[in-house]
Amino acid sequence: MAGPLALGLAGLLTALAGLHLGWAFGLSWPAPKGGSLAAYASGGRRSPGRGLTVAVAAAILAGAAVILAFSAPLASPWRLLATLAYAGLTAVFLLRGAAGYVPPIWRYAEGAPFHRLNRLYYSPLCLLIGAGLVLNATLH
Repeated sequence: MAGPLALGLAGLLTALAGLHLGWAFGLSWPAPKGGSLAAYASGGRRSPGRGLTVAVAAAILAGAAVILAFSAPLASPWRLLATLAYAGLTAVFLLRGAAGYVPPIWRYAEGAPFHRLNRLYYSPLCLLIGAGLVLNATLH
């Protein structure tokens, strides 16, 4: 059974997937009215297409499912598969969070609102999710 931390992490990922779906279908937050969402969410000049944004939302939602599967009592070989997927998910969030503090990776976004938001919010959130995943695994 999934504990409170696993449920919280899965809920957070579900909310993030919903945000990405919102972006795919016209939501512009955190950009101000008339502002470029790309400048705030990715640092680029153009937003990724709807299909790519929906695919990212689906991947994040799959991450939530991985957390719940890892927390479930599964028989072999599903236990191994859930554990490997969970380890991969943890690595993705920790690496994405750490990457926010490697200047050459984000050089293209310098001057865009994303550059500041990434260091203040996006990367720390990824590190927090990654740390939560590590803690959840130790409690499991």
